[in-house]
Amino acid sequence: MDLKDKTILITGSTDGVGRVVAQRLGAAGARVLVHGRDAARGSAAVAEIEAAGGKAEFLAADLASLAEVRRLVEAVRARTDRLDILVNNAGIGTAGAKRQVSADGYELRFAVNYLAGFLLTSELLPLLKASAPARIVNVASAGQQAIDFGDVMLTHGYSGVRAYCQSKLAQILFTVDLAEQLEGTGITVNALHPASYMNTTMVRQAGVTPWSSVETGADAIVNLATSSALEGRSGLYFDGLREARADAQAYDARARQQLRKLSLDLIGPASSKSREQHS
Repeated sequence: MDLKDKTILITGSTDGVGRVVAQRLGAAGARVLVHGRDAARGSAAVAEIEAAGGKAEFLAADLASLAEVRRLVEAVRARTDRLDILVNNAGIGTAGAKRQVSADGYELRFAVNYLAGFLLTSELLPLLKASAPARIVNVASAGQQAIDFGDVMLTHGYSGVRAYCQSKLAQILFTVDLAEQLEGTGITVNALHPASYMNTTMVRQAGVTPWSSVETGADAIVNLATSSALEGRSGLYFDGLREARADAQAYDARARQQLRKLSLDLIGPASSKSREQHS
């Protein structure tokens, strides 16, 4: 894919694998909208891209707040009338035995790793449609656990690992579901496990010794974002560079419908545009 004059939003791109992906796509000629929570790290990431001859801007938002996700949407709309690639990369790892909640009162990993991306993607679909052919890449994980719809917020038997794995599978259900809804629009949406235990802050905070590089993970993400071999292919899950199968729940139409309904309820009536996109 020729990235010259393309606009790309990458969430969680001030650190780790997201930062490497932003650098690569910026170097390839894209205009990169860098997202993160920390302005200093954001400025540094933008400076790196610009020093290599690329174009970048920093957009701050804490994805633990749906209000901030909406502000991020407005910031994107204010800066561009097109969006060619959206990479939902931001996330929280498994560290922590104590259950935490988001600004909206939802289990934190479900809120940040999945629900924020659901809202962000839904609200940005008009820009993506206006830029078709366009791509959505959801950075999930091989760590997956079926969603317990009786206790999605994990008020019983909580563990950080369980919360993380459920949130990552939710991303994949969303990917498969959205691909069906976007059929014929020119937008493809795919998910992946970039690499196992990359050398990132998330992995180190979990107390795990990294054994993959962020460069390896970036290879896989950039592949889904730009490979010509994936033109018109949607609703897929990749393990690195290889197409794979996710947990069986991802292919359960009833589970996907249940997650979609729950997600629309959780993001609230303020997101009427999201509801229209999913109707």
